[in-house]
Amino acid sequence: MSPSKSHEQLSRWIGCLIEVWCLEHDVEFGSYGSWTLENAAAERAVEPDGCYALGPHPDQRPRPDLAIEVEWTRGGLNKREIYRKLGVPELWMWRSGRIRIFVLRDEQYEEVERSKSLPGIDHAEFATFLDRPSTSQAIRDYRAAIQSRRKPGSH
Repeated sequence: MSPSKSHEQLSRWIGCLIEVWCLEHDVEFGSYGSWTLENAAAERAVEPDGCYALGPHPDQRPRPDLAIEVEWTRGGLNKREIYRKLGVPELWMWRSGRIRIFVLRDEQYEEVERSKSLPGIDHAEFATFLDRPSTSQAIRDYRAAIQSRRKPGSH
């Protein structure tokens, strides 16, 4: 079944706002959309709603640093377990207006309050920008919020 317009819109908006945050904080990134992540030996594969490699040389990463999943309903697949077996270091899961962050530690996902990949991002505040009437409005509003917190003369 193909994702709905609302599902696709939300996953793209999350990605756009991650990119805004990275650009405003000089974080190098590669955006890889629904890159099929697979491990034949583990017989696992998944396509995230979006994913990012962060830091220098993102194109040389064997897997993303951050995967995004937008959940409208809970299906039969335990996607968190699949990402764990694929070794994706961080997973953001959106459901019912909330983003939950899971970080891989000792081969298990642990829910955390702050992103390890993007440690300065406030994901609770971030989620409040996902209700704007357009992508461009969400971007403008989020960028303005980030810039308003900057001290004069800093970048």
